[in-house]
Amino acid sequence: MLSQLALKLLLVPLFIGLVSLAGKRWGPTIAGWLAGLPVVAGPILFILWLEQGSTFARGAAVYSLAALAPVMAFALVYAWGSRRWGWARASTVAYGTWLLCAVTILALPLGILTAALLAASGLILAAFALPHPAPTPGRVRLPKHELALRMLAGVVLTLLVTSIANIGGSHVSGVLSLFPVISGVLTVFVHRSGGSDAAIATLRGLARGLWSLAAFCVVLAIDPAHSTALVFVTATAIAFGVQALTPRRAAAYKPPS
Repeated sequence: MLSQLALKLLLVPLFIGLVSLAGKRWGPTIAGWLAGLPVVAGPILFILWLEQGSTFARGAAVYSLAALAPVMAFALVYAWGSRRWGWARASTVAYGTWLLCAVTILALPLGILTAALLAASGLILAAFALPHPAPTPGRVRLPKHELALRMLAGVVLTLLVTSIANIGGSHVSGVLSLFPVISGVLTVFVHRSGGSDAAIATLRGLARGLWSLAAFCVVLAIDPAHSTALVFVTATAIAFGVQALTPRRAAAYKPPS
């Protein structure tokens, strides 16, 4: 139990810190792209595998895969909402939209093929429907106190999500493992400091990076290996391979004439 608690308390805030520093160095698009890695869902599914067994965790992985669609709904609503609203209202409406979509996913009897179709549809739709930001600076300001607040927010959200997941079934656990923790924290703080365009750039990077998380969930759901270590090493390796193939930055946007 202590090792699992340490995993929750250390891994997510550490990754938020690293991604935030990457955003400071290379810009919000790269930060969003890196946030697509399975750093929240991966540990949660790993803990579920250890605590509840492989059958439970595989079922959770199917719903984690499908839950990429609500994450993209969150991204779309936040991105377009940030054009008109501040971070507080944009995040409230975006998280509300995520909740409605997540409840809808939970009401569906999903298999791996349906879940994959939902995930791919959400990611492809986001690629076309997210607004295009104006050019954002390659580096963004990141005060030390803000970095600490981002990491603290990641701890609080992760503990909340995993606590609820532990008392729900595999479907609830899978959907909650994709609760927008890192992406939400990054987007809100970037929006506060860099404005709407920086938030949109973060979310566009996220939409490209999340293909790696989709691959991770597919491997967990269908991999026949009995060794826990082998399953998660294989899923992680494939996720990083997919991440390497996805574009870090979009081509320069040319508005229609």
